[in-house]
Amino acid sequence: MRYFETRKARIEIIPMIDIMFFLLVFFIMVTLRMIPADGIASRLPTSSTANSLPPPQITIVVDRAGVIHVGALDLDPHQLTRLLENKPDPSHLQVVLAGDRHTPLQLLMRVMDACRRAGVTRIGLAAQQASGS
Repeated sequence: MRYFETRKARIEIIPMIDIMFFLLVFFIMVTLRMIPADGIASRLPTSSTANSLPPPQITIVVDRAGVIHVGALDLDPHQLTRLLENKPDPSHLQVVLAGDRHTPLQLLMRVMDACRRAGVTRIGLAAQQASGS
């Protein structure tokens, strides 16, 4: 008698939920790769011995006019020192200094001095790998 009974179709929802979570994570990861990092467009100097560094905690950009950019903030050296002093444990803070290729060296040294006054000791200089080397 059971042979002639009509069976109701069942939709298993658990595998569909797993697939939806997988797609959600996939799209989040792809979207995060598409978001550009905040910064100021500059033409970095080139170096044939440039090495890759781990991503810095703070990137400081100095343009050729001497304006210091940290994210969306425009700072002078004293404001930069105060900003870095307010960070937790500035002695372990990793900072990368990116200057335009036409930025005078004295401006970069002024920014490095401001970082050191705040207690920052891990300062890197940003450069592009020279092509053809």
